[in-house]
Amino acid sequence: MIFPPSSKYRPFPPIAIPDRQWPNRTLTAAPIWCSVDLRDGNQALAVPMNVSQKLELFDALVKCGFKEIEVGFPSASNTEFAFNRRLIEEGRIPDDVTIQVLVQAREDLIERTVQSLLGAKKVIIHLYNSTSPAQRRVVFGKTKDEIKQIAVQGARWIQERLPRLAGTDVRLQYSPESFSATEVEFAKEISEAVMDVWQPTPERPMILNLPDTVEVAMPNVYADQIEWVSRNIKNRDAIILSLHTHNDRGTGVAATELGLLAGAQRVEGTLFGNGERTGNLDIVNVALNFYMHGIDPKLDFRDMNAMIEIYERCTGMTVPPRQPYAGELVFTAFSGSHQDAIKKGLSEWERTGREHWDVPYLTIDPSDIGREYREVIRVNSQSGKGGVAYLLESEFGIELPKDLQREFGPLANDEVDHLGREVSAAELKGMFWREYIDRVEPWELIHFHADGVDGTFSCRASARRAGEQVKLIGEGNGPIAAFVHALHQSGAARFEVADFKQHALSSGTEAKAIAYIQIRLPDGKTRWGAGEDTNIELASIKAVLSAVNRAAVAPAPALAK
Repeated sequence: MIFPPSSKYRPFPPIAIPDRQWPNRTLTAAPIWCSVDLRDGNQALAVPMNVSQKLELFDALVKCGFKEIEVGFPSASNTEFAFNRRLIEEGRIPDDVTIQVLVQAREDLIERTVQSLLGAKKVIIHLYNSTSPAQRRVVFGKTKDEIKQIAVQGARWIQERLPRLAGTDVRLQYSPESFSATEVEFAKEISEAVMDVWQPTPERPMILNLPDTVEVAMPNVYADQIEWVSRNIKNRDAIILSLHTHNDRGTGVAATELGLLAGAQRVEGTLFGNGERTGNLDIVNVALNFYMHGIDPKLDFRDMNAMIEIYERCTGMTVPPRQPYAGELVFTAFSGSHQDAIKKGLSEWERTGREHWDVPYLTIDPSDIGREYREVIRVNSQSGKGGVAYLLESEFGIELPKDLQREFGPLANDEVDHLGREVSAAELKGMFWREYIDRVEPWELIHFHADGVDGTFSCRASARRAGEQVKLIGEGNGPIAAFVHALHQSGAARFEVADFKQHALSSGTEAKAIAYIQIRLPDGKTRWGAGEDTNIELASIKAVLSAVNRAAVAPAPALAK
């Protein structure tokens, strides 16, 4: 790095628009979407898609709801041309879908492009040429007038060939490429020169695409550029103003949303942001941003996992785990406080039937895009009792009492910290079983029977204590009280039952129940125990012994062997 950086770099100049209107506007409807996955996205792949991969991705884009799809650069290669022809000749394009093709302002390329479109029903021919000072100086070595003439001549070559596409609904699009780094006055001038050739009308508007080809400024500056053009260009009602943002500064989504506020009506982008350098706009991100505000995005991502699978198979790219809405870790929480809030929020949502989604840390309901609640919370060393309790309940129906959550949570976290990795729900259940259910030292139940008369219960039981069989006889106002009395009669350390909970783990004739018992020791300390059995009474007796066994061992042994 160079210090001071101002000796090498300079800020992008602001746009003179003191009465800008976009900051006071609100988005209320989704724009026209155009996928450029098959062209802009494809050109950014280390290994470009073959025809069969492009066909599969095209079908997925159609199923998702895209009505405009840029299918390629048919004059660039035989593969691109052949793909166009297969789409058209095999009738793969639905009647309500328009394919878009890109072409530079060169006559031979325009001729080849028109040939690729013969027989299509609905097409957009997308003409572009670069306009920024750096492109004019470094790449073309031409003046503004000469650059404008390139655009005008390209527009004429397309106009002259339109009769050959009779029977095809043709719309025209122009992009002053590198618009984001172009003087807005010149972008307006060259766009109007193209309009003079194509003569768009409100009934037959052309698309004027103003790309943020390379992010060179903050997104508010791009919004100013869009608003300036929208307010100053002639025949505005004969134009569909379109955006095409990249992500060089990491603000492609913000630039798009602000550009829509500034007057744009259409958005080009790719699934998950695939594209040159840091990528194109992630259309999934923006569409679901609309969705989370209650606005119909006009795109269907109900099966996000299937879309990701197709995208990764066709492109060879992967969706980053933190990619908004789509990433593997998006609907997870590792922080204990986050986990607890999510658990409570999901419970409230299911219990109350609240009209509008309002769950802490989850901007949308994961199930809306084909994800499952069991994916919401994972457990690692940063997790708290809420996340531990949620996984045990959601995966296995184990409803830990609050105090037991407080006891088991730190024990589980210590073991996870020792493992040094995330653990699965099954591993978490195994920890709970080893710590509570499977405790058989020093006491292990062999037999238990209780009878009650007039509110007084007597029990007869047998157990192993340190390997030796012991007979247990006791009385109390219930089976548990009678068993506790029997333990005290046998010389076990004194304690009292402080809390008791139980519930079924499953249904049917072989249903199992689980019981939770908290005991209080003479020094005021408490221990929880848990027991499982098809007989709920036996489950509670086992839970008593579990608590006694845990109280006899201090500190508790390691959870994992």
